[in-house]
Amino acid sequence: MAVPPDVLRSAVELYLALHTRPEPAGAEERTAAALAAWLRADGYAVTTGVGGHGVAGVLRNGDGPVVLLRAELDALPVQEETGLAWASEVPGMMHACGHDLHLAALAGAARVLAGSAASWRGTVVAVGQPAEETLTGARDMLADGLYERCGVPDAVLAQHAAPLPAGTVAHARGAVLAGSRTLDAVLHGAGGHGGTPHLTVDPVLAAAAAVLRLQGIVSRETAPAEQAVLTVGRLRAGELANVVPDRAELGLSLRAFGEDTLDRMTAAVRRVLRAESDASGCPRPPDVTVAARSPALVPDPGLTGRVRVAHEEAFGARRVLEWQPATATEDFPWFGPAGAGLHGGTAVRTAYWMLGTVPAARWRAALAPGGPPPPSNHSPAFAPDVRTALPTGVEALTGAARRVLGAAVPAPARAAG
Repeated sequence: MAVPPDVLRSAVELYLALHTRPEPAGAEERTAAALAAWLRADGYAVTTGVGGHGVAGVLRNGDGPVVLLRAELDALPVQEETGLAWASEVPGMMHACGHDLHLAALAGAARVLAGSAASWRGTVVAVGQPAEETLTGARDMLADGLYERCGVPDAVLAQHAAPLPAGTVAHARGAVLAGSRTLDAVLHGAGGHGGTPHLTVDPVLAAAAAVLRLQGIVSRETAPAEQAVLTVGRLRAGELANVVPDRAELGLSLRAFGEDTLDRMTAAVRRVLRAESDASGCPRPPDVTVAARSPALVPDPGLTGRVRVAHEEAFGARRVLEWQPATATEDFPWFGPAGAGLHGGTAVRTAYWMLGTVPAARWRAALAPGGPPPPSNHSPAFAPDVRTALPTGVEALTGAARRVLGAAVPAPARAAG
């Protein structure tokens, strides 16, 4: 079922507005308001301020399954370098992960479903989740009673932009994305004058040594088959070149597909930081805290199979690709069985697929010998082919929701005579 032209036109306009005015995790006020207004216009009962700036719109249409469609609100602290006419107008802030595309597709699907209520029965819940990039928004919404307010869903559906040809979707046969731990660490030194380093304990040196030593946790302590990643994404210390600071801060991201692996990596990080701190004579042990965590994203196989069939019927089998597990991560799993301790929904099923975004010409160039790979998510050059990816995203969400909701109950026949 093709997306109605008026719906697609409005969804494109929403996408452009979101892209030009991105907002960071925890500050998505304008973005949330735009989604809330859109859903209200289509007859959804809207609740705002769920777990921060979270938005939930509910459309009840008789007895039937409850299907939750989820997209994210937040952008990234990245300076856009796409050269697009609709590039971000906010310095140092950009939708570099496609959340604006996800949200516009969600809005379009919500409108299509609202306008075709005669063809399905049940309840549609459209959710705009804040703070996905910090891996805290899903838990915050659930802890704030999302399911108590909207009902425990039978199925939760979501999609994510990926460096695949625009116009395609991709499903995995098992895990889609890795689980993760985000760690914040502080190494404590003794500050002083840059000209008298012997009178200080330099935490910068300890941190620099730790960054190198931490890489051994994956390369020498983790089996290659475990597919683990450790990234030090933040190292911050001091203000002036001639002052030895008294602390150095590190931000680490750990990725793996097993909780045991993540536990072991976390313990190893603590060990390495403590050892480097001791080696440098730091005055006290380092502080290490788990700032966020997410389980591996493993959709329900039965629901995934049904959604995949719906996508093959909508797009043709050639446009439905195979997805191999990736070590990106996100907090979507908390909406399903992994979050049962938060929301109590032990029977919630999830389906999650990847949405291609790469323009055809760029994809052909990437396939040529020595061709440049397309810009990936989180890149300042990330620029989805909106004209192709957005209608595909709307149709993919709509088709998946319809497959769960099923056909409408026919009206009773009139008695003859």
